[in-house]
Amino acid sequence: MSTPVETTGRFTFAGWEESPLGAADAVPRLAHARVTNTFTGGIEAPGTACDYTIAYTGENLGSYSGMELVSGGLDGRKGSFVLEERGQFDAGGTVCRFEVVAGSGTGDLAGLTGSGGFTYRHGDTSVAYTFTYEPGRGPSR
Repeated sequence: MSTPVETTGRFTFAGWEESPLGAADAVPRLAHARVTNTFTGGIEAPGTACDYTIAYTGENLGSYSGMELVSGGLDGRKGSFVLEERGQFDAGGTVCRFEVVAGSGTGDLAGLTGSGGFTYRHGDTSVAYTFTYEPGRGPSR
């Protein structure tokens, strides 16, 4: 068992495509979003692939869950992994927690475990994240 490592950085939304599931003006309502993010800092990923299901419980109010495929690097280790994400939002912003999907790490990130999160305030052009992880065994261990 290795010692947990905390890393930080920022990400930006590179793309957001949202479509309603059912009536677009009903409450509650569901929507589906495909999102692309660009991570810098501890996580280096030029373009992630993310898929969210969003539950709107009011105007600019609700929660979401989804999966994000992160390909690139983590503190110098190359590979990819999947994050399972859950968050809540209101008119002021979003709070999200995420966790590495067990067994999803590849390359130098095989065996990766960890969790983290971020808080986004509406109007921010980039978002700070924290991620605490254990690197796992990697391919050469």
